[in-house]
Amino acid sequence: PEMAQTARTATARRSIPTHDYQITLKQRSKSANPAQLRPLSGIQGAAVASSRPRYVPPFSIQSQQKNTVVIDGPIHESAPKTASARARNPNPKSLRRQQKSLSTLNLGLGLNGCTAGGGNDPGRGTLFRMYFDRGDLPIKMEYLCGGDKIGWTVDIDKLDYSLYLPLFFDGLAETKHPYKTYARQGVTDLLLAGGEKIHPVIPQLILPLKNALSTRNLEVMCTTLKIIQQLVMSSDLVGPALVPFYRQLLPMFNAFKVKNLNCGDEIDYAQKNNLNLGDLIDETLQVLELHGGEDAFINIKYMVPTYESCYLN
Repeated sequence: PEMAQTARTATARRSIPTHDYQITLKQRSKSANPAQLRPLSGIQGAAVASSRPRYVPPFSIQSQQKNTVVIDGPIHESAPKTASARARNPNPKSLRRQQKSLSTLNLGLGLNGCTAGGGNDPGRGTLFRMYFDRGDLPIKMEYLCGGDKIGWTVDIDKLDYSLYLPLFFDGLAETKHPYKTYARQGVTDLLLAGGEKIHPVIPQLILPLKNALSTRNLEVMCTTLKIIQQLVMSSDLVGPALVPFYRQLLPMFNAFKVKNLNCGDEIDYAQKNNLNLGDLIDETLQVLELHGGEDAFINIKYMVPTYESCYLN
C-alpha cells in the first residue's frame, strides 16, 4: 500500500501544470520578503512622510507653514503611486495643465509686475514706473507755494526725444502720485519744447496713447485727450502724421462719444476742470480734422460714424 500511495503522489505532482506551480511559488515567496524591503506603513510611514519637506508656491499661506520649501518653478505634486503606475510614463496633458495652473497662479500673485486684469491700478507695471523707481529719469520734484512742479536736471533741449517722449507718454496710464504727476507734466514740458523733434517719434507714441485710452479710467482718458490736442497743435507735421493711426486711436472715441454729464437743472461747478468726456472727445475730433489735412475727415467718419464735420457746421 505504501508503494501505491507513493506512485499516486508522484503521478499527481507530474500532472500539475508548470504555470500553476510557478504561481504557487510566487505566492509563497511574497510572504517571504525580508522586513527591510517592505514599504513602511502605519506610524513609521506617517513619520517618514511628515519629515519630508513640501514644495509650495511663493507668496502663499503655505509658505509660512513648517517643513515647507518655497520654489519658483513648476510644482508637480502627485499622490503616492501604486505598483502598476510606477513604471508608467507621465501624462504630458496633465503636466501641461499643471504648468498652466502655475502660470495662472503667478499672474494672480503679481509675479510678473502686474496683476491679472490690471486690478485697481491700470498703470501698474508700466515702463515709466520702472525707469522712475530706478532713478533713470532726469527729473526732480519742486515743491512750490502754488503746487508741485517738476524740475529737469538736464537741459530739456538736449534730451533724446526718441527715448524720453515715448517713455513719458507710457506714464499717462498712471493713476497714483507721484507717477502721474511726473508723467503728465513731463509730457507737457516735452511737447512745449519739442518743435520739429516730435514728428519723427509719432509711430512710437501710438501704443502708449492706445493703452492709456483703453484703461477706461475717466481721469486718465480726459488727460490723454488733452495731451492729444496739445500733441496735434505742437507742430504742423504732427496732424497729417497721425491720420494713418486713426484705426488704433479712434475706437475708444466712438465708444465714449455719447458719455456726457447729465446734471439736469443743476450747476456743474467742475466745468473749469474740463472732465466731461463726451465734450472732450468732440473737441479732440475737431482738432484732428482741422490739423489733419484733406484725408482727416473721411478717416474720422469711418471710425466714428456719428461725427459731423466742423467745416460744414
